[in-house]
Amino acid sequence: MKSLHHKPVLVEEVVKALKIKKNGIYVDATFGSGGYSKAILETKPCKIIAIDRDPKSLKYLKSFDKKFKNKIEFVEGLFSNLKVHLKNLNIKLINGIVFDFGVSSIQLDDGERGFSFKKNGPLDMRMGSTSITAEEIINNSSQNQLESIIKFYGEEKNSKIISKLILDKRPLHSTKEFAELIYSVKGKKKIGKIDPATKCFQAIRIAVNDELNEIKYALRDSIEFLVTGGRIVTVSFHSLEDRIVKLFFNNNFDKSKIQNRHFPEVSKDILLQNVTKKPIIPSNKEIKINNRSRSAKLRIAERTSMPYSNSIKIKEERISA
Repeated sequence: MKSLHHKPVLVEEVVKALKIKKNGIYVDATFGSGGYSKAILETKPCKIIAIDRDPKSLKYLKSFDKKFKNKIEFVEGLFSNLKVHLKNLNIKLINGIVFDFGVSSIQLDDGERGFSFKKNGPLDMRMGSTSITAEEIINNSSQNQLESIIKFYGEEKNSKIISKLILDKRPLHSTKEFAELIYSVKGKKKIGKIDPATKCFQAIRIAVNDELNEIKYALRDSIEFLVTGGRIVTVSFHSLEDRIVKLFFNNNFDKSKIQNRHFPEVSKDILLQNVTKKPIIPSNKEIKINNRSRSAKLRIAERTSMPYSNSIKIKEERISA
């Protein structure tokens, strides 16, 4: 199985950032094919809580060495439900947590999942099995809704033209149909190394999986379980993800309250030390080996000794386009 050999982005940097301790407990919040979990377990004897909303990820545990089988607990579910997952496992403290945001290479490479404009398949784009599909969003949303999704989640300047054309051409049922519609507006010529369909596919995928709210609430709840010196390590692949992480780390470090639409109200307490003022990015060597790593940004924050007493305040507002 080719995807079993998929190497996650910045794996050495992630393991180093987590500062793995013997017998520590670590959460791999986006298990995927288990690349980070495997690298962590190979470093020192410890325990992994592996979370993934995609039930197909469970099969990748079979590739793990037998000596690691009793060191990893797989949980199928959303990482925004981190608090529930850990409490169900009777885990009160963890030594670190890693997030690898966005769609995985395995999901992209499977045309039937509908994530890729390079492979024809159904307009699905669900990372798990509980959300609505891309087809439902594309065919049932109003023009204003589609324009907002494409503009905000995709940062696409042609959002108005594309959303109007979707209404003219729908129903759409395949990734090929959707991609060709985008090309009819933008052409097929790449902008740098970016395919013209990338932003629109990204936008619909984020809407289908509610990805930004997933990040927002998982980050908030992770602080509650981190031991002093425990670390949050994130790998983001586009500006919206990275912006949420950066603001969250900064807001819970700086005593001055920062107003922001992603985190409208945050704590005045210092709960995190922002280890990476600037993100760590892949080396040229890694980018040559894995072109998908080119946009990756790694950020690290460390839990301080400030007691956790529901100090993190965050308005219950969902991020929406």
